[in-house]
Amino acid sequence: MRSLATLTMRVCFTLAAVFRLAGPASAESPPPAVMRSAHALAMVGEPELPADFDHFPYAEPSAPKGGRLRLGVLGTFENLNRFNIKFLRAPLFLQGAVYESLMTRSEDEEKTYYGLIAESVDIDDAREHVVFHLDPRAHFSDGASITAADVAFTFALLKEQGLPQTRAEFSLVKSIDAPDARTVRFDLTGANDRELPLALAAMPVLPKHATDVERFSEATLAPPLASGPYIVSEVNAGERLLLRRDPNYWGNDLPARRGFFNFAEVEVDYYRDAGALFEAFKAGLVDFREETSATQWAQGYNFPAMSEGRIVKETIRPTRPVGIEGFGFNLRREIFRDPRVREAIAMMLDFEWINANLLSGLYRRTQSYFDESVYSASRKPASGAERALLARFPGVLREDILEGRWLPPAHDGSGRDRAIARRAIALLTEVGYQPSPAGLTKGGSPLRFEILVRSHDEERLALNFSASLARIGVDAQVRLVEEAQYNRNRQNFDFDMLVGQWLPVAEPGAEQRARWGSPAASQAGSVNLCGVASPAVDAMIDALVAARSKEDLIAAARALDRVLISGFYFVPLYHATDIYTAHVPQLRHAASNPRHPMFPYNMILEGWWRERP
Repeated sequence: MRSLATLTMRVCFTLAAVFRLAGPASAESPPPAVMRSAHALAMVGEPELPADFDHFPYAEPSAPKGGRLRLGVLGTFENLNRFNIKFLRAPLFLQGAVYESLMTRSEDEEKTYYGLIAESVDIDDAREHVVFHLDPRAHFSDGASITAADVAFTFALLKEQGLPQTRAEFSLVKSIDAPDARTVRFDLTGANDRELPLALAAMPVLPKHATDVERFSEATLAPPLASGPYIVSEVNAGERLLLRRDPNYWGNDLPARRGFFNFAEVEVDYYRDAGALFEAFKAGLVDFREETSATQWAQGYNFPAMSEGRIVKETIRPTRPVGIEGFGFNLRREIFRDPRVREAIAMMLDFEWINANLLSGLYRRTQSYFDESVYSASRKPASGAERALLARFPGVLREDILEGRWLPPAHDGSGRDRAIARRAIALLTEVGYQPSPAGLTKGGSPLRFEILVRSHDEERLALNFSASLARIGVDAQVRLVEEAQYNRNRQNFDFDMLVGQWLPVAEPGAEQRARWGSPAASQAGSVNLCGVASPAVDAMIDALVAARSKEDLIAAARALDRVLISGFYFVPLYHATDIYTAHVPQLRHAASNPRHPMFPYNMILEGWWRERP
């Protein structure tokens, strides 16, 4: 059996190819970039916290340590490697809790990274050169120091075998150099991507001495060796994980870590059925629950543990964008190629009836890809800067979208809005569909597709949508599969339509390439579920990552929002402005909630603690 040193040889050869050591400058060489040292990196503007900050505003540095947190998760897991093509089968919370990155994002700011493994960074104004200086205290859980060789190794490995988005981003790096054990330099000349330094700051650091390169692309259930505050101490495949706090964690006193990761143990149990998970919570087997069912929140919390005070409800209203959820069309299917077909199908989602009868009236209809944020174009006419960006693509936007007048159709609430049904049929008739005994057909073929769902709540919603479509002659069949099968179909784009979720981002940027960029449309495992491949979308994303000011960023984001809305790539669903949580009363959190969290409580409640009895 080959040693780990042998297994890493291929990546070492890759490193030799991508390293370019600095040589003497020629007479024609441009002057060296003027670098400035910083403790943090912001996408635009300056970091809010000074270099000597003590802790993040949403942390409680005096929080007690200890106790066990018991969590329940719907689904399963088949992998503990978050960074290969099988990432959908791995627990998301491993990043941050077990694996650490060079720098860490403050969730009180839109997109600013502060020191973690890298204690400081040098960068030039053009963002074409970035140098990370590693903290000499940083080490992996086995005690081995984290060095520049580990960073360079990780970069080469993820560039070759990482997620599609990571490979695309890292391919923009011109060269990497590790002049000493604590310094890593990246040359980004020509990338024209001002967010790329932040992508590098968010790069995890893997141990060169303990990473199996030749099997890196495979799924694994081996507990990872990393540098984070927790160690995976027990694994029951697909059913249970136990994290234990590393007593020798190197970063306890870092400002970016004070007040976080307070539980001595985090037990995560997986449930295949949402009903079983709720019953486990009611029985006291789970300590915390974020309720995503409005009906359940309104009607399902009258069980004994609530009335006896063993469970408390807490509603949080964050300022974060809400993300996107909806029925995504797979444009790789011929029947969905025409945007008029997609628009007509989307018209038939009767949100008004669904909200009143299925959701207790607790939701708002999603109108934008960046809803509830300054980046949304909804109800806003395009500015001069937006029109300048869009001028290269005449005919891409309809006037109502350019003027901010377009909204998802509002039904009359009866469940049978005939006016909207007539509009949808008229659009489909333009495409060539005609009524027949078999429904709407074109060239003898019916307009028929399948909606893939993974829970009974999604199934109920999809069945309602299917019934609405049936009224205009569209045959939409609903298929319920378990989470693991759903993820496999999603990863291989093996679906007609599914309920897709795109996580909220406080400040849109390079992640939009993975969601909607043309290269990602053909990359298996990418999150471009719909298969969007549009030159106009690509150009707006390019403008987004090249933005030098907040004004430029807003203009690019709103222009992108308008182009995406014009494509009718998914049927927008709805969102709640509040986050509904229930938990045991012993759980506490800081008085200040983060303003821009990706998840309400970062999956394992990283800023919470258990109050001692």
